[in-house]
Amino acid sequence: MDDKIRTELEAAAFRGLVEHLRKRTDVQNIDIMNLAGFCRNCLSKWYMAAAAENGVDMSYDEAREIVYGKPYEDWKQKYQEPASDEKKRIFEETKPLHSEISGHIKG
Repeated sequence: MDDKIRTELEAAAFRGLVEHLRKRTDVQNIDIMNLAGFCRNCLSKWYMAAAAENGVDMSYDEAREIVYGKPYEDWKQKYQEPASDEKKRIFEETKPLHSEISGHIKG
């Protein structure tokens, strides 16, 4: 497989993941972080880091809008629920396993 096809397949897989996460508004970011060590915000940071690596100027808000499909504040107001103390405890316990974003950006 050549690099062009590989890149196209990776991009399609990313778009599929983003579309799935847009549909699953019932799944909170903290739940994804606690189970998998990344969330929608991490994807946004990876996207922003990739843009920077390719000389594209992109803000975190712009990257989050690409992943969330709308401005983050709109998504947050409509879908985000308060995290329970138990979820916060698990989040802190699993922090060493959370994603590391390219360059200086942490997930």
